[in-house]
Amino acid sequence: MLVHVLLFDSGKESEGIHSIELNGKTIVLMFENQDDAERYCLLLEAQDFPRPTIETIDRVDIEMFCEQSGYECRFVEKGFVPNTDEERLLLVPPENNRDTSSWKNEEGDNSMNKQEEEDTNNSLDEIRKKLEGLL
Repeated sequence: MLVHVLLFDSGKESEGIHSIELNGKTIVLMFENQDDAERYCLLLEAQDFPRPTIETIDRVDIEMFCEQSGYECRFVEKGFVPNTDEERLLLVPPENNRDTSSWKNEEGDNSMNKQEEEDTNNSLDEIRKKLEGLL
């Protein structure tokens, strides 16, 4: 059975799959209906996320990926109606989202990130010295 998942930077080295955190678990959504996946993409975009790509993938492949990665997957069937707040997150993204810039750095080389952090710290130190000089 084919399902629809949401990918960021599809086909690039920094490719990532959209997931939500729920009760300490990372959940990957698998949509039966492409229209539901499209609507979810639009809702993410409205929350200032980069727009994900909808990829059609065999359900077994996603389930294996999730199992190997320590994730859970949830199937959102066509016509799904949530009964709880938790189930509502399968159709509407949570209001509080993780910073999308950090997921790229988790998988790749962090050397550039460390350099940027060091530069920022140096800039803050310079500002701190100037402020202390004013006192």
